Amino acid sequence: MDKPRSVRNALRRLARTLVLIGAALGILLGQHPAWAESAPPSGPDPLRLNVRSAILVEFESGRVLYAYNAEEPLPPASMTKMMTEYLVLKAVREGKLRWDDPVTIGAYPAFLGKDKGSRVFLEEGETRTVRELFTAMAVYSANDATAALAEKVAGSQEAFVSLMNETAKSLGMAHTHFVTCHGYPEEELAPFVKANGEKNVMSARDAAILARHLLLDTPEILSFTSIVRENFPTGANRKQEIAMENWNKLLPGLRFAYEGADGLKTGYTDEAKYCVTATAKRGDMRLIAVVMGAEPAPDPEPDKNRFLAAHALLNYGFQNFARKVVAPAGQPLGDVPVRRGTKDGVPAVPTADVVDVVPVGREGDVRVNWSPAANLFAPVQKGEKVGDLHVDSPYPLLEESPDIPLVAGEDVPKAPWWRILFAAVRDFFANAYQLALSVLNRA
Repeated sequence: MDKPRSVRNALRRLARTLVLIGAALGILLGQHPAWAESAPPSGPDPLRLNVRSAILVEFESGRVLYAYNAEEPLPPASMTKMMTEYLVLKAVREGKLRWDDPVTIGAYPAFLGKDKGSRVFLEEGETRTVRELFTAMAVYSANDATAALAEKVAGSQEAFVSLMNETAKSLGMAHTHFVTCHGYPEEELAPFVKANGEKNVMSARDAAILARHLLLDTPEILSFTSIVRENFPTGANRKQEIAMENWNKLLPGLRFAYEGADGLKTGYTDEAKYCVTATAKRGDMRLIAVVMGAEPAPDPEPDKNRFLAAHALLNYGFQNFARKVVAPAGQPLGDVPVRRGTKDGVPAVPTADVVDVVPVGREGDVRVNWSPAANLFAPVQKGEKVGDLHVDSPYPLLEESPDIPLVAGEDVPKAPWWRILFAAVRDFFANAYQLALSVLNRA
């Protein structure tokens, strides 16, 4: 129902009066009404990799620069061993294992050592060190060495696989499930593994997440994955060393060497086809590239296609992207309002350079936004958190990342009582002015 005309006219007169009072007092107190200012004008696989899935990630920022079918769970073959590497390295870091600890080889590792894929021919009852076995796993993808380490860490294969799955869940690997610690075909492991139709699966995205955590949490992995050739020591019943050449032919001196490559893991089974999780660093930028399901190439280089795909991904990243400081340390992004202080605001600054990956020639596609803390009262100390910074980029993050805190660039002491009173009066009339405008617009 419409208001009576006399009531509407009275409301208009009251609102106009309040507006004029508020505007006048606002000008006297140093505030200008808003209307006193002029308003400003208002391919599914483009790289043609010919693989089942792929992803390219910039390591530091976690930005996904390229993805093709990256969410599909696929058999990862020996890329499974990245999780075993991660858990062994974590155990060493936590003091639960030492590199020179002895490992007595059990029946299952010895079973794998007879004829199950890549191996170093471990025999039941012999003793090896953690370092020897880890090197064989990282360089030569030895299934028997991997199983021996799993039993050393968790006491049994079953317990270790449970730990693998728990860790995958904690890392956000939503499309991963492990049945074995090494990735060898489950159906060929009876009677030691009862898979009941289950298989190791992992998406390219999850492989990138795992690789990134290997590099972030246990960077010493690179001291092993960058080894091109190594000899596995002689044993009690074997008088000759085993010459191990890294299966990752992206490493220096190997057939498909890529500048800056120093890891991480290859994999192959008939079902998985050829896979690789590669990493390379040039200048200040490290990339992670995952290739899954590359078709075999003709002999004598059946694994050629996975490395060519890795080359294409890494070239795409290094040629088209760069790391850039998007918010320099100590440079104010703006002022955060401060109440009851000697100043009305405090500059919000990042404590360190904020660096992100940007497309070359289109650096403006990446922008910085920030939000101030609400209801900030003096005193404010320099270095105190006063806001959050967020980088807006067309390239999504591999994993969720919290906003970057902004801190006060200087101290803001508490104002004397009379200044606080003056500000309170000013705020009162400013609020009255806004209320009057609202009433006038509705009347």
